Amino acid sequence: MDQKKHVKFEGRLVFVGCGSVGQGTLPLLLRHIDMPKDRIVILTGDERGRQEAEQYGIKFIIKPLTRENYRALLDPLVARGDFLLNLSVDVSSVTLIEYCYEKGAMYLDTCIEPWLGGYTDQSVSASHRSNYGLREAALALREKYPDSSPTVILTHGANPGLISHWVKQALVNLARDLHGKADVPKSKAAWAQLAMKLGVKTIHCAERDTQVANPGKRRFEFVNTWSVDGFIGEGSQPCELGWGSHEKHFPHDGKRHGFGCDAAIYLTRPGASVRVCSWTPMEGPYHGFLITHGEAISISDYFTVRENGNVVYRPTCHYAYHPSDGTVLSVHELAGKNWIGQQNRRILMDDIYDGIDELGALLMGHEKGAYWYGSVISVHEARKLAPFNNATSIQVAAGVMGAVVWAMENPMAGILDPDDIDFERVLELAGPYLGKQVGVYSDWTPLKGRGHPFPEDVDASDPWQFKNFRVV
Repeated sequence: MDQKKHVKFEGRLVFVGCGSVGQGTLPLLLRHIDMPKDRIVILTGDERGRQEAEQYGIKFIIKPLTRENYRALLDPLVARGDFLLNLSVDVSSVTLIEYCYEKGAMYLDTCIEPWLGGYTDQSVSASHRSNYGLREAALALREKYPDSSPTVILTHGANPGLISHWVKQALVNLARDLHGKADVPKSKAAWAQLAMKLGVKTIHCAERDTQVANPGKRRFEFVNTWSVDGFIGEGSQPCELGWGSHEKHFPHDGKRHGFGCDAAIYLTRPGASVRVCSWTPMEGPYHGFLITHGEAISISDYFTVRENGNVVYRPTCHYAYHPSDGTVLSVHELAGKNWIGQQNRRILMDDIYDGIDELGALLMGHEKGAYWYGSVISVHEARKLAPFNNATSIQVAAGVMGAVVWAMENPMAGILDPDDIDFERVLELAGPYLGKQVGVYSDWTPLKGRGHPFPEDVDASDPWQFKNFRVV
């Protein structure tokens, strides 16, 4: 394992939140960023992470951030040239970004969050409290702050985050295999033209987590291999997906947002109630949850081609997530309780005894059919690579570390989606923690071997229509 210090940082690094992602990220940042430990502080809402922080001699403060106290708590900790790493839930990302710009500090989060209760605030439209709406609110700050402002990276862990870089690597690989060359595009417009030229219609963030723990899920308990609070929150949000230009069948429960980039739609159902079929190399075909995620929006937006103001190409993009089997049972129980979260919640970590996480970008519709590129790592390998991690958390932690280092190397780049930053550099940094990064072709389609008893529910003329992927 290469533990070279990649960047020297003179400022302070402030964690907000220290759940499973924060705990897994801490040792990676300490390995790869050259800075004194006394310039790192963790500000969080509960005891989670204290033991890990104390092991490294990191200052640990338990004071939950709220609308009312965030300035008083952060003012002694954040100044010009510092870095605020937001790994929390229920803390407004837009508020913290504006605060960082007032201070002249850099910022990164793994999900654009509202304040506590924001996801279910009925006084705000479903569209404006969706991930689409939250992203639009964050990107609107670009008008207020120029590109030469401190670097702010939105939603960068594994997915969203690394998934955007795997999409680019997959496109380069596909271009090489189809056309014998692999020139790396230098602009957003050139990337979009490449995706259109290759004929990519649909992109899944395709993930299958097979990790198993002892004890398994108990009654009235939600278990997960990463943040339980985060997963219940996003699983209960309206289902969201980037909506491609090839789509001919608008969902019966679908709605457009009516503002912003118009790259995505939402369904009037919780994401964890919507099932889609997808494919990964080791699992093969599977049914996953269409959970709302930032990459579904940013990837479809990034690869949009317009002519005379009209969209002529855009891929459909969404998450297709089969979590650990214990989490699937937890979601089933959650739905049965009308999406009221279980009181007992457990993040599976040391109690995991086997399993892998297969996470990658599945590009479909091109000449070769389907191509998956991403990370395959076992829990055993993850534990050898870094402490406080399982196969899921290390993928997220590696993505956080890679983007934080890139930001410190490029400290005045303004507000960025994961798609806007150097994919090769981030994959170079994160790669040693991702197990095998592999690319695999498949002849799978959502109609293959389906034997559907209701042929009117599918479009056999184009297997890559969203209606063919949707199961429930």
